[in-house]
Amino acid sequence: MLTLLLIFPTLKSQRTLTVSGTNWTVNIPSITEAGTNYIGTYESAPDEILLNATVPLLLASGKVSMHYEVNPIWNSSLILNARRTGNGTTSCLACTITGGTTYTNVPLNTDIELFRITAVVALASYSNIPIQLQLTGVSVTIPVATYSSRIVFTISAL
Repeated sequence: MLTLLLIFPTLKSQRTLTVSGTNWTVNIPSITEAGTNYIGTYESAPDEILLNATVPLLLASGKVSMHYEVNPIWNSSLILNARRTGNGTTSCLACTITGGTTYTNVPLNTDIELFRITAVVALASYSNIPIQLQLTGVSVTIPVATYSSRIVFTISAL
């Protein structure tokens, strides 16, 4: 059994980001026949995580980044990936949200950019930006245990 804890809001440089969703528990079926392996790749619901982001300044941008933290046990053969599966909703006509639509590896303890939001003539405010998770590397060679990690999302200026 694998559980990912997901809720971590962050505030930086007057940009805001709130995170909602559930703890994704990957149900990995038992191996019932000798010589077989797991399918190796598992995906969450397309909207497992929902992000609400605000970039309050005219002609400003916000970079949404992510990393994971071991909580408390993880195996380095397990690889976490995330992607943005939609834009969410916004009332800003001249704002843009770009990047993050293909799976990006979520690194351990070091932020990596997932996507960007740009405010052109007004406040950029997006709600319910859907994020999907993917777990790869599941194999019979990994010791049986309950592995768990926490994904941390941040927003910052470019």
